[in-house]
Amino acid sequence: MAMLFGFGQSAEIQIRLSNEDTRKIVKARGDDGNMHDHFLYYDGESVTGVVFVNLKKANHKFEHQGIRIEFIGQIEVYYDRGNQQDFISLTRELARPGDLTQNAQFPFEFNNVEKPFETYMGTNVKLRYFLRVTVIRRLTDLTKELDLVVHALSSYPDNDKSIKMEVGIEDCLHIEFEYNKNKYHLQDVIVGKIYFLLVRIKIKYMEIAILKTEIVGSGPNTFKESETVAKFEIMDGAPVRGESIPIRLFLAGYDLAPSMRDVGKKFSVKYFLNLVLIDEEDRRYFKQQEVTLWRKADKVMRHPGSQDDEMPTSIPGTQKFNAQSVVEHPKPESPRSDPKSGSTSPDDNSDSS
Repeated sequence: MAMLFGFGQSAEIQIRLSNEDTRKIVKARGDDGNMHDHFLYYDGESVTGVVFVNLKKANHKFEHQGIRIEFIGQIEVYYDRGNQQDFISLTRELARPGDLTQNAQFPFEFNNVEKPFETYMGTNVKLRYFLRVTVIRRLTDLTKELDLVVHALSSYPDNDKSIKMEVGIEDCLHIEFEYNKNKYHLQDVIVGKIYFLLVRIKIKYMEIAILKTEIVGSGPNTFKESETVAKFEIMDGAPVRGESIPIRLFLAGYDLAPSMRDVGKKFSVKYFLNLVLIDEEDRRYFKQQEVTLWRKADKVMRHPGSQDDEMPTSIPGTQKFNAQSVVEHPKPESPRSDPKSGSTSPDDNSDSS
């Protein structure tokens, strides 16, 4: 990846990271709405590299009041711009006040940096990690920022409980639906079935959608934004009593982030499976069930040359959840299945009949 440049009046700043040739690059959405390439890091990884200050005029004295680099993790809420929250702020002094008469380079190290949250670009909030170099001058400082992407990895046991619910309208509709589990990694497949136990309304078609709900703020300043990130038609035509409809929805093809809960006490991200039935009068009947999405490591790292070389170890930054540690370790909010409270009814756009 080419060096990234920041231009000033008398000098330009370049930031080059260690292992750029081998470090993974991922695409992330920027403020302009387009996808951009960024280097990928995990929690606990060191961030190291070199800062280059190149003079635009050879043999020209360049005065400065010091040079520093910062590693910053920041949350910005769009309706409160200018009031960013820095949950990580680390600084390294690269040079004391003085003069530069030729191009200079300054190595930097941020060792074993804690990166507790995943990079996120949402509708009303963003969470970013970046390096910022500042060359302090008397009039105008020279600055350069370089964004990094952080992925937060998790691990859940394979024996996740399935979701089973019975919902319906009295004497009109009674269905039973089942999903194979309530926690899915971002490359997973949602597998389930829908059973029609009683059908006395004329159903035209049925679809399942993944809804993403972003909750920002608290109290009267809470902003909730929901969007449909995936939709899949699972039936076209009227079902009959006793019919079973399979569900198979692949998540890998969609732009999804993991579920997040009270990140920096600023925002949360939740996902829901929304089952929708539409009758011949275009009335919509729906039922939502919250699920947890989590990021799985792309590959397993091993300790080369060790006796237990065949035993996998976690990639740095992986948070593991198991039955014994559910209480002690924080994790995204698990969905709750309550058959008694689940009811299927027309939404606000339905007829009142």
